Amino acid sequence: MEQGNGKQALLRALPGVDRVIASARQDAFFDPVPHTLLTQGVREVLSLLRQAILAGKEGLEAKDLAMETILARVRERVGRRLSPRLKRVVNGTGVVVHTNLGRSLLPENAVDNLVALGSGYSNLEFDLSKGVRGSRYAIVEALLCEISGGEAAMAVNNNAGAVLLCLETLARGKKVIVSRGELVEIGGSFRIPDVMTKSGAFLKEVGTTNRTHLFDYENAIEEQTALLLKVHRSNYSVVGFTASVSLKALVELGRTYHLPVMEDLGSGTFIDFSGYGLTKEPTVQESIASGADVVTFSGDKLLGGPQAGIIIGKREILEKIKKNPLTRALRIDKLTLAALESTLALYRDENRAVAAIPTLKMILAPFAEIEKRARRLQRMLKSLGSRRLRIVLMDLPSRVGGGALPLQDLPSKCLGIQVEGMSANAVERFMREEAETPVIGRIEADRFVLDPRTIQEKEMPLIKSVFSELLQRG
Repeated sequence: MEQGNGKQALLRALPGVDRVIASARQDAFFDPVPHTLLTQGVREVLSLLRQAILAGKEGLEAKDLAMETILARVRERVGRRLSPRLKRVVNGTGVVVHTNLGRSLLPENAVDNLVALGSGYSNLEFDLSKGVRGSRYAIVEALLCEISGGEAAMAVNNNAGAVLLCLETLARGKKVIVSRGELVEIGGSFRIPDVMTKSGAFLKEVGTTNRTHLFDYENAIEEQTALLLKVHRSNYSVVGFTASVSLKALVELGRTYHLPVMEDLGSGTFIDFSGYGLTKEPTVQESIASGADVVTFSGDKLLGGPQAGIIIGKREILEKIKKNPLTRALRIDKLTLAALESTLALYRDENRAVAAIPTLKMILAPFAEIEKRARRLQRMLKSLGSRRLRIVLMDLPSRVGGGALPLQDLPSKCLGIQVEGMSANAVERFMREEAETPVIGRIEADRFVLDPRTIQEKEMPLIKSVFSELLQRG
């Protein structure tokens, strides 16, 4: 009976919606908040409190129903709704091209171009020299051809779109021959066979998972064959008893039978990483020089630009692709083109590209530089003066990510952080959920780990402030 009376007393102490709204309007924080959003926030908070009272939640007292306490909860709830869902985070994972965290960072010149073109009109589809309607694909075509050696080029929304568009144009209703060992699955469970099905082309698998020979392709060619497709296994590797057909050999076979040859490079790069001591990754220039009729790859992986699917190849084929009605559905906007053009321009000078494109800069950063940054961040965190904070330096690998160079480990010097009274999971959760700018790391050996390879210089003070808040809140 006493418990029932207690519940009733708490329910009577719970203020009404209108009263809370009236009190909220006396708080300057709520001045810009729309009435519908404020009302929704108040109702949700009061509903949660009512449920807690009826459930007999332990420790719930009349002070928890005070107006200031309720307004604080409404303020927090409304504040979350007002803040953007898409927000900047600090990538401390050591994965450079992190798909979940937005893949590549844009170079400064690309960001500047985005601001300039995003805040004004542009010649997106206007030929300034002739004063007539132009083509958005012409904006980056000459630059792509200059860098790659291709005859023609265009860009669409992403590489899956590029592959879909090429297959639909060149092989709809006909067969495409591809090695069984190259039927890759890319991020988000999208698979090459699925993309091919959507294009209206029919898949003809040849060879085995680990070994495919030139005669496998040749024996599969028939009247209904429209295309020979080679897919770069950028996100995995087959080792041991293996055999595959080179692009050059496939091109020669295609010419013998008058069939076009397409290569999907997946990540795609204009830089030969083997020249920097890393694993060899085929370059776009090499694919074009091998004679491929059409080559596709991503713009936001190893290239280090915005999300885009890039198509380069023979002029005759590209003209067909450009006329496909699907092109309009897959086209990219002015902001993507602005960022892509600025990024591509850097590749005219490889040294400049490596120095200015964040993705390349992070991948190729020497170990000594990473170690120096790790020690600097360690000193910054130790300057907080907390005995609860324990930091050790750990030799752990970074990864390229984005489905590129899957076997390549990048030696790194990481910070392994422990906070007395908190588990590694609790620290990770606080950094991810509670920080205004989330700091994303990983857990190794029961420590919250941050890898300086993917942390920008300007983000280090921010990390320090987040740890300061964590320590203050206990």
